[in-house]
Amino acid sequence: MYLLDFSDDFKRQFTKLVKGNKILKKQFDKALDNLSDDPFYPSLKSHKVSTNKNQNVWSSWISGDVRIIWTFDEHNNLVILVLETGTHSGGNKVYKKKSS
Repeated sequence: MYLLDFSDDFKRQFTKLVKGNKILKKQFDKALDNLSDDPFYPSLKSHKVSTNKNQNVWSSWISGDVRIIWTFDEHNNLVILVLETGTHSGGNKVYKKKSS
């Protein structure tokens, strides 16, 4: 079992994304439960990414286009730092643009 530690960025982004959307909130709850049990649970589809704010971190699936960005705490590998949330596209995009 892992302890989840949520950044202020994540909290702000999460509040904005789920506002008025009970279904998405429920999907977040389920994914975060899975993340705390096993960060590589198959439905999370966890994989390494870089974002606009963080390099060499993990992305996990919430629903459709929504992802959470996280990493293991460097001082305690039983703590997961949940850094960001957002989408692959649009104004809430969290993935780093690839340079050409």
